[in-house]
Amino acid sequence: MTAGAKAAGLTLAGFLARAALSAARDLERTASAVADEREVIAEFFAARRHLGRIGSNLNQIARAVNAGAHPGELDVVIAATDRAVQRVQHATDRLLHQD
Repeated sequence: MTAGAKAAGLTLAGFLARAALSAARDLERTASAVADEREVIAEFFAARRHLGRIGSNLNQIARAVNAGAHPGELDVVIAATDRAVQRVQHATDRLLHQD
């Protein structure tokens, strides 16, 4: 939750208060729908962290390639990038198909 609060530019208490008020206003949503939404949001935050690490690795590899090397990590980073993109796509699909 602290990551969500930080991303929203709120303190943890403010984030929790806003979430509680939002849930109270929307009485039509079931606990299952709220749980699904939390899972999707958590997946987006995890994917964002993962992509940040990949970006750092890509910068290091670009420096090595520019120096004439072909780092062995290149294939690993490309595979990690593909997995991260798939995670974002899956989370996006889940978010768009919620009823």
